[in-house]
Amino acid sequence: MTKTGLVLEGGGMRGIYTAGVLDVFLDHNITVDGVIGVSAGAIHGASFVSKQRGRNIAYSLEYRNNKEYMSLKSLLKTGNLFGVDFCYDRLPNELYPFDYEAFAANPTRFYVCCTNVETGQPEYLECTDLRKDMDKLRASASLPIVSQIVEVDGKKLLDGGTADSIPIFQFRRMGYRKDIVVLTRPEGYVKEEDSMLKLEAIRYKEYPEYVKRIAMRHLYYNKTLEKLAELEQKGEVLIIRPSVQIDISRTEKDDKKIQAMYDLGVYDAQNKIEEVVEFLK
Repeated sequence: MTKTGLVLEGGGMRGIYTAGVLDVFLDHNITVDGVIGVSAGAIHGASFVSKQRGRNIAYSLEYRNNKEYMSLKSLLKTGNLFGVDFCYDRLPNELYPFDYEAFAANPTRFYVCCTNVETGQPEYLECTDLRKDMDKLRASASLPIVSQIVEVDGKKLLDGGTADSIPIFQFRRMGYRKDIVVLTRPEGYVKEEDSMLKLEAIRYKEYPEYVKRIAMRHLYYNKTLEKLAELEQKGEVLIIRPSVQIDISRTEKDDKKIQAMYDLGVYDAQNKIEEVVEFLK
């Protein structure tokens, strides 16, 4: 029997679009055999597996201006724009409790994509117990320049988007051959060379393979979009992406833009839900 999968692109606060899509999936009891997420996609995917509808948009709106959640002060003090203790301890354990038991009990397998800064290659890590695996999730969402490198099982890791922004081909290699792919850019988007490349080359000069990967990222990304279009034509993937362009930054704090991006995810998913159900049959 063909395994079904869900592939979730990142994008910082732009990824709140994915939270909207996944909340509609929860409303309609959509289930898959496996989920793989990158950066924000991994964070929102975890709440999908734990079946906590509305959790991500709620805390994003409530804490968007909290200096412990995201601030220049945190970056200067700790090397992390997003406060590690706040985001990966207080938030899931006290303020908006993550349902670890529901996550562990769900038969859906959950993976995150990270980038190994020593090799420049992607790492695909399975999470079975987020109490133990929270650093894997954090590594996947640790943006270059504004995050400290996260060490997991002896590997030095950062945001997975650098090495594999849309890990559809890895998921297919893992046996998930019928996949829904949630993108956070509208149709027609073409990624350009990283504007921060010179700064990243200086910041990560001791990791030359990582710098090479950053320089090639836009080429990998655009080629992946081309291949995704071919897979969609063959009926092997179903793509959900923003139907309109909303100008929202990766570190957005404007509640209206955050809400609008989430609402667009809800709207687009509702319009595709019958297609989703049919695709997964």
